[in-house]
Parts: sequence; structure tokens; C-alpha cells
Amino acid sequence: MITTALDTNVAIDLLNGNVEILLNCEKYTSLYLPVTVCGELLYGAINSNSSKKNLIKYRGFISNCTILNINSAIAEKYASIRKGLKDKGTPIPENDIWIAATCIVYEIPLATSDKHFNNIEGLKLTE
Repeated sequence: MITTALDTNVAIDLLNGNVEILLNCEKYTSLYLPVTVCGELLYGAINSNSSKKNLIKYRGFISNCTILNINSAIAEKYASIRKGLKDKGTPIPENDIWIAATCIVYEIPLATSDKHFNNIEGLKLTE
């Protein structure tokens, strides 16, 4: 079984019909969304000029993925990652730390186009 979790940028590309992303996602048997990504997607939908249409589209997409919820193990991993990034002087956006912690704890690689995820020890990224 080949699985991946989607970062927000990859999910948006997929929702927008990016052919390269669509073809790449076909190789996965399961697509996961960290709950933080769901929040970012829904915010983007309600903040858009076509909020009603986008909410329907995004909610449909979310319902077809497996949601990775946050728990106390992820909170512990989040704290560890955030401290490590601070100590190295390489901070990244808060939500991305939650996304990384979620993927590490669930042991699911992350599909992203954000290079700053390379700074997170223990996070597996898809190709």
C-alpha cells in the first residue's frame, strides 16, 4: 500500500487540476490530510471570491481523504520540532510544524513543494 499525506499547496494544485500533480497522486492507494491542512483549505475556500462553490468542492475533496487528527503524541512532537528549529535558527510557519509533527507520528510521508520541510528531522517527504 502506497500512501502519502498532502500539504496544502499540493492539495490546492490537485483541486485546481494540475495535471502533473494528478498523475503523481494516481500512484497512491490512500491520500491523507493532516487536520491542519483541512483548516487551511477551508479557510482558503471561505476567503475566496467563489466561497460557496469552493466550499462544496473542498469539502467533497476532504471527505474523500483520510483525516489525520491531532493528539497528545503529536503535541509532544510539535514542541520538539519547534524547539529544534528555534535552536537551529530555521523557523518555519506554525501550521507547517503541526503538519510535520502529524506526519511523523502517523509515519506517513508528506507531499509538499515547500522546501523548508527539509529542515525537519525525521520527516519523510514523497518524491
